Amino acid sequence: MSTQFDSVAAVLAAIGQALGATEWLDIDQQRIQQFADATGDHQWIHVDPERAAQGPFGACVAHGYLTLALANFFLPQLVSYQRLKMGVNYGCEKVRFPAPVKVGARVRGRGEVVAAEPIKGDGVQVTVRISVEIEGQDKPGCVVDTISRLYFE
Repeated sequence: MSTQFDSVAAVLAAIGQALGATEWLDIDQQRIQQFADATGDHQWIHVDPERAAQGPFGACVAHGYLTLALANFFLPQLVSYQRLKMGVNYGCEKVRFPAPVKVGARVRGRGEVVAAEPIKGDGVQVTVRISVEIEGQDKPGCVVDTISRLYFE
């Protein structure tokens, strides 16, 4: 269940608030292959199971940018906005890939509101840190600070 905000004031009051975690998502070879096809990145560590089994990770691994893209999948599961006139993705900061996400892994998003500030036009700019956790691993596959600009009714 997502955390809901309905105003600039509610977002500003949430700085430091944990948003919990999403359900687990399976990372299978088909998802990795589809990302490779969409981006043209067919490096063997992603798409050649036989060769990757002999490589540094012992199996195919998800692209770092696939893992990053999952932040967009997890974010609306962690937070939702009521009375929102408009919201836009403004960017990202501090993107890191601390651990590889191997094929067959399960991942989930964990969120935290790390910053928020009023912006011109009666809006708020909010930074939500998304950690893409890997089941059974100490290090996440990706940590990214997502930045959104929100305008409420």
